[in-house]
Amino acid sequence: MLSYFSTRDDQTKISSAEAIVNGLAPDGGLYVPDDLSALALDYCDVIRRDYRGMAKVVFDKFFPDFGADNIDRIVERSYENKFSAPEITPVSKVGDGFVLELYHGPTCAFKDVALSALPNLMTFASRQIGFEDEILILTATSGDTGSAALCGFSNVPGTKIIVFFPHGGVSDTQRLQMVTQPAPNTGVCAVRGNFDDAQTGVKRLFREIPHPREGVSLSSANSINIGRLVPQVVYYFAAYKSLVEAGEIAEGDRVNYVVPTGNFGDIMAGYFAKVMGLPVGKLICASNRNDVLTEFLSTGHYDKRREFYKTTSPSMDILVSSNLERLLYFVCGSEHTKKYMKALSTAGEYTITADELARIQADFAWYSCDDARGAAAIGDAFHKYGYLMDTHTSIAWGAFEDLKAAGAPEAEGACVVLSTASPYKFTQAVLEALGADVPAGDKEQMDQLAAVTGVPVPASLADIFTKEVKHKSVIDVDEMKDFVVSRA
Repeated sequence: MLSYFSTRDDQTKISSAEAIVNGLAPDGGLYVPDDLSALALDYCDVIRRDYRGMAKVVFDKFFPDFGADNIDRIVERSYENKFSAPEITPVSKVGDGFVLELYHGPTCAFKDVALSALPNLMTFASRQIGFEDEILILTATSGDTGSAALCGFSNVPGTKIIVFFPHGGVSDTQRLQMVTQPAPNTGVCAVRGNFDDAQTGVKRLFREIPHPREGVSLSSANSINIGRLVPQVVYYFAAYKSLVEAGEIAEGDRVNYVVPTGNFGDIMAGYFAKVMGLPVGKLICASNRNDVLTEFLSTGHYDKRREFYKTTSPSMDILVSSNLERLLYFVCGSEHTKKYMKALSTAGEYTITADELARIQADFAWYSCDDARGAAAIGDAFHKYGYLMDTHTSIAWGAFEDLKAAGAPEAEGACVVLSTASPYKFTQAVLEALGADVPAGDKEQMDQLAAVTGVPVPASLADIFTKEVKHKSVIDVDEMKDFVVSRA
């Protein structure tokens, strides 16, 4: 049966249930399956199912110790009446490309797809292994994970959740989605610094206080948790199914996926889909001005010692992409991965070998766009095709258009751009990109965007301005430990 071990130690094996409950390995590594070949499946059979059916097959492959009947119940509970689109993740044709819309969930971001499932996976996993501690979820967010995790874990028995976000580093809409969360088992705190500061702080707490008090254990809702990452694999199959059913491709045709990328989780899910047998061509990593991944994928050199930029795509404002460690393990092995991660921690940089880089480049391509290119992509897509996209999707759309115009081989054939959030989460930047007047407040900006485009405001966003702010804490990074202990 499939087991899991740390990216930094491939000798100590645990079950998938233990990996989900633990979140992060004790040595700081991320959990990965011990046998990728065990994930192989008949993708033609998978894409003949509806979304829930596809999810059941994928979950069963990654979590075989759960049992098929339990997986069925988990999937049904996770995706029942939570998404406004019947397909859950529909595909729209836009010009010469396709957009996979991942934002039709309760918080209007792609994180909903996974965070609708993770609480159900985690509660079952804890029962499966006889885990009796209360689970305290610690999560750092660059914008969207926080609200989706808070929504997913709200009032879930046996759990608490604390979300840290960079003070001034998320949109006001994203902030309000988090700080108005009323559930008594939730906590939200702004951290002075950027996302990397918050994420590094959370990882440190996993090492320093895995049990912040007796009867409480830490776990994670970030994509460092394998239970968060696996549900994201499903929508790569769903996109392929949509293209086949629309007659845009034939079964067996390869499809390229362009992914707006910060923490490398979403694109890592695409890698797993390819390993499982889905005909994936290139996984194109689209970065914003914080293009640390572009440098790495093109040169093999990862260097976080660079200037950090606040951009109009804040969920991608990341210099330490945690999920890249999983790819490093599959390409480099545990010994090299451990060495590279130590070098990143101590020196701020590492360089992989030429052979390792070549193996990565066989599956991945890269492109970076700045705010101006992203804004142009928003304007062009709306004015040419009547399609409205957010500031993260626009980075990937700009990458797709530029690569296609240049005749790049990775843009040949069908290309699916992953759309990760509703444009109503970033109204100021979207209005500016459309050349429209920009009112002062987020509520007024939403109304203006609806008036200018005719695209209605999602109901779950329209009401956040009338909700009471429940969480007002702003702390320094070195205060995170005390904050967690006081609320454990």
